[in-house]
This record gives sequence, structure tokens and C-alpha cells, in this order.
Amino acid sequence: MNLHVFETEYGPALAAVTHGVFVLVGLLLYVLTTRAGRQRRHPSSALAWVMTIALLPYIALPLFLLFGTRKVAKPASPRPLPLPSAADGAPAPHWAGALLAGLGLAPAAANQSVRFHADGHSAQHALLEIIAAAQQRILLATFIFADDHTGNAVAAALVQRAAAGVAVCVLLEPLSRLRCSAAQLHRLRAAGIAVRWANAGRRHWLETRLNLRYHRKLLVCDDAVAWWGGRNIADEYFTHDGAAAPWDDLSADVRGPLAGQLGLLFDRDWRQSGGAALEHTVRPGAPGTIPAQLVASGPDYSDENYYGVLLAGAFQARERIVAVTPYFVPDDALLVAWRMACRRGVRLTLVVPARSNHRLADWARGRALRDLAAAGAEIHLLPRMIHAKAVVIDDAIALCGSANLDSRSLFLNFELMVAFYGRQEIAWLARWIAARAAEAKPYRLRQPSVLVDVAEGLVRVVGFQL
Repeated sequence: MNLHVFETEYGPALAAVTHGVFVLVGLLLYVLTTRAGRQRRHPSSALAWVMTIALLPYIALPLFLLFGTRKVAKPASPRPLPLPSAADGAPAPHWAGALLAGLGLAPAAANQSVRFHADGHSAQHALLEIIAAAQQRILLATFIFADDHTGNAVAAALVQRAAAGVAVCVLLEPLSRLRCSAAQLHRLRAAGIAVRWANAGRRHWLETRLNLRYHRKLLVCDDAVAWWGGRNIADEYFTHDGAAAPWDDLSADVRGPLAGQLGLLFDRDWRQSGGAALEHTVRPGAPGTIPAQLVASGPDYSDENYYGVLLAGAFQARERIVAVTPYFVPDDALLVAWRMACRRGVRLTLVVPARSNHRLADWARGRALRDLAAAGAEIHLLPRMIHAKAVVIDDAIALCGSANLDSRSLFLNFELMVAFYGRQEIAWLARWIAARAAEAKPYRLRQPSVLVDVAEGLVRVVGFQL
């Protein structure tokens, strides 16, 4: 039999076998990567990857190698971040304290002061004020650093302090390249400011960072004062001097040992991005009375720290759960836990924008909103964009920071939340959310068409990776 006849008779069969082998190799690589690296996945994510590798292997396998890694931490929890000084003040509720201690997180620290920023003007004023007062070092990390009025104002403030001899380090998510300009980066570096892209120091292809986004936002000055929250360095998060109104968002600043702890978190992120280790100065200061605890989560932790608090809090809540988020696409376990809380008589209040800046997220949230509403939750649709992220559970704990209530923030992103246990801080956050709920329209439960329901389900599965 000559080669032409062989190819004619057996070519299709060989092509099918080759294709099948490629699919099997892709699935085997998925299993080995997932199991060997302890890459525990959300069920919808696992199903999406397996189906895509099986149906579209030549496209899915390269995408998995680029985007499939979910954890870069070792299986054991990382050593807790040490506190610059002893933590006094009101203790956390037993369930939260025991859980966070079991996850390896440092206990609550007693701080001298905490200021929440109710609007963009106060947030911008506090940010620039803290930068201007820095004497030794400024550490800034953000998801977006835009080349606009706000970004240029912050850049000018950093350049001014660098000219005064203050050491400045800036850590940016690589996606920030879409909003910051080469001229802006050159201006910072020309002033002697160290600028790095988050997680650029990974050395192994399994530690790919393409799908692990650095979503933390924080500023630490002199290890004594810190600013953090949901605001990126861009106009829409502050004053938006253009025609559009600014987004509703939350941020805060703190004086006390929590600032030093945030500096240590930045230091770890900086080193993971290829930077040299930073020296830290212990600043005991005056005795504090405001307990606050760092709840960082992400690929650099082997456990889902913030998600664990939300899930445990749903079962521990007795009176209320109050939450605000721009994107609401929780996983099934958290959604069931919140529904069961509603059935137990817990009053659950959720504030989301009527229309966010991400249409896929709005599509993906449909089922979750309907399930919660059917269970008795009060859902409020704000007629403008709200970017704040906060959750209040009873009068026991309140959290605010950078993490959205979607699967990307809960399972993929590097995130930063701070837990408060003092009554004044919990009450302030609850009032702020309630004020937005009062301006919003109530969500009306309507059953979708079959086509819409199927489309929402598809977007929910795919959207986990977006």
C-alpha cells in the first residue's frame, strides 16, 4: 500500500485519534495542574474549563496555560503578618476571631483614629493630605492609575514629596497600562520614584499572573498612617470634574498599628513583584481604642479569607446583613447561605447599581437577585453607579475595602478588606449604606423568559474568568 492510499483510507481516522489524544492530554494537564498545585476551583469554573478543553482544545489549552492558575501560595497558610504593636481594644466576636485566627491572620489592632470618607471630595482631600505630610516613605498600590485630573494630581503630590527626599514606591496592576500614559510613568520615574508592576517577579509558568489581578488599593506613609478602600486613582472615583457625576464609593484612613500592618502587606506584594525588601519602623504612638483587623485575600493565601468570613457570618447572623457592591455574582454556597439567613428571619439588605459599568456582570447577577428576592431579601437598585464594597453583620462586625461580591474578587483577585468591631464604625457603615438604599428603587421580582434565563446562566459560567 503506497502512502497516498494509506492517507486516503486512514487519514480521517488518524486525525480523529490525534484530536482525541490532544483532548486527553489537555484534560490530563488540567487535572495534574489543578491537583498538584492544590488549585481548588469553584464548580462553575471547573465545569467551564473541562467543557472548553473537551470541545475547543486547541483554543482552550493555551488559554488555560495563560489564565488557569488560581493560587500562588503554598498549601499551608502563610505566616501571619506581625503587628507593629500589641492589639488591645474590643475583641472580635468569637466566631470571627476564631475563624480568622485559624486562617492564620493577625488579630485586631487597637488604632488611634479611623476616618471614613463619605464622598469623593473628602477622600481626595485625605489622600493628598496624607501624601503631603509624609516625611520618610510613601507606599502606594492601586488597580488603576489614570492619566486624568485625579491621577495627575496624585502624581504631582508624589513627585513633590520625592523631591523633598521622601522615598516613594508605587505598585500597579499591569492592566493599569490601559489608563496611565508612558509620559506619566516617565514623570514618576524621573523623580526617583520606584514603580513596579504587581506580581512581575513570578519565575515559573505555573505562576502566571495574567488572570490573577492585583485589586488592592492602599497608601501607607511612614508606617504610621494609611488610606485604603475601593477607590482607584481616577476621576470617576473621586470628583469627576467632567460632565459625568462621580461614582459612589468608600474609602477610609487610619492612624495606628493597622497602618504598619498594611505596610507589611505592601512589602510582601512589593517583593513578589521583584522589588527589594523594605525596612519598617515600629511606631507605638498613643494607646488606641478602635479595633480593626486586616483581612487580605487572594492567590497569595491558600484559603479564601474574606469569603470564609462572609460564609460564616451568614450562619452566625441573628438580626441583619447589610451589603453594598457594584457587582453581585456570588457562588452557589454563599447565595444559599444568604437565602437560609433570610428564611431564619435575618433582615438582608443589598444595594447594587441599577446598571453598572460592566454589562456582563449585570447579566450574570439576574439569577442571584431573583433567588434572594424570593427568599425575602430587600434589594435596592441605585440609579447611578456605586463602586463601594462593604458588608455589615448584626452589630458585631463590618468590613469594607476592595473586594466585590463576585466570584472574581472572592476567588481570583488580590484583595484587601478591613474588619471593624467597634460600634461607632459599624454604625457609620450601616448608615452610609442605608442612605444609599433610601435613594434607590426597590428590586421587583420578575420571572425571565427561557431565553434570558439560559443567557444569564451562560454569562455566569463564562463571566467567572472575566
